Amino acid sequence: MSVVSGVTVSVPATTANLGPGFDCIGAALTLYNEFKFTRLQAGGLMIHVTGAEALRVQTDESNLLYQAFLKLYQYIDQTPPSVNIEIQLGVPLARGLGSSATAIVGGLVAANQLAGAPLSELQVMELAIAMEGHPDNVVPALLGGCRLAATSNTGWEICDIPWHQDIVPVVAIPDFELSTKEARRVLPTEVSRADAIFNTAHLGLLLRGLQTGKGEWLQAALQDKLHQPYRQALIPGYEAVNAAAVAAGAYGMVISGAGPTLLALVNAANSQATEVAMATAWEAAGITATVRSLSLDTQGAVFT
Repeated sequence: MSVVSGVTVSVPATTANLGPGFDCIGAALTLYNEFKFTRLQAGGLMIHVTGAEALRVQTDESNLLYQAFLKLYQYIDQTPPSVNIEIQLGVPLARGLGSSATAIVGGLVAANQLAGAPLSELQVMELAIAMEGHPDNVVPALLGGCRLAATSNTGWEICDIPWHQDIVPVVAIPDFELSTKEARRVLPTEVSRADAIFNTAHLGLLLRGLQTGKGEWLQAALQDKLHQPYRQALIPGYEAVNAAAVAAGAYGMVISGAGPTLLALVNAANSQATEVAMATAWEAAGITATVRSLSLDTQGAVFT
């Protein structure tokens, strides 16, 4: 087996939950982090980071990307090589767009390639889920597309969710952060039977709405009773941005992952108007936001 001297991995951002799909559904988006690993002959670890938030990324062994890299070598019981890591940031940190998932997936995929690909894609995915704690971000980050993850008697079952070509995801990324820990802290430990039934019905409708692009179904399907009602208060201007997006023609708006990024699903014809409306609404609340129309990434993590 030939020794690979280096590998570059590109990993897409993700949006999790999509309203009623709490902790089980996620979609990959056309926004990327890139990680380049090169073997070092002299030993040690070097990490260089570029991008808008580069100074906030750890450059020692505590770096999450490197921790994932080590995790795979520990799993296969091999000594990890010394590496130089170059990180190009394109996914905002702590904004609900899966930045930690890109690091976990990027580190595992890079390690697997440098080790000669001893693990299957399924094994890499299971390691990623174990590190992240839930599948909604890491699964689409690795595989691409929109994915539903469910446990089975033998592990995980991953279902590809068809996404109609006319549905455009518009992300509104504010200039403030919201930690996943804080977003989970506000959630109740128990929910009513009525709320559980509500989400079950709306998740089923969401899957059909995404497949068909039927606006009436999507308008109803994006509602949720398990997490968004509790998290909205953590996001200043939420109601105003939601109202503006819907008035501009969006099918609806949800919290992307744990937030604070907000995601609107729109028809392509209304995407630009929705961008302007969401940015304007947040600006009126004194918040600067970057608003972009993206597409569904269908490739997931790609390495060269």
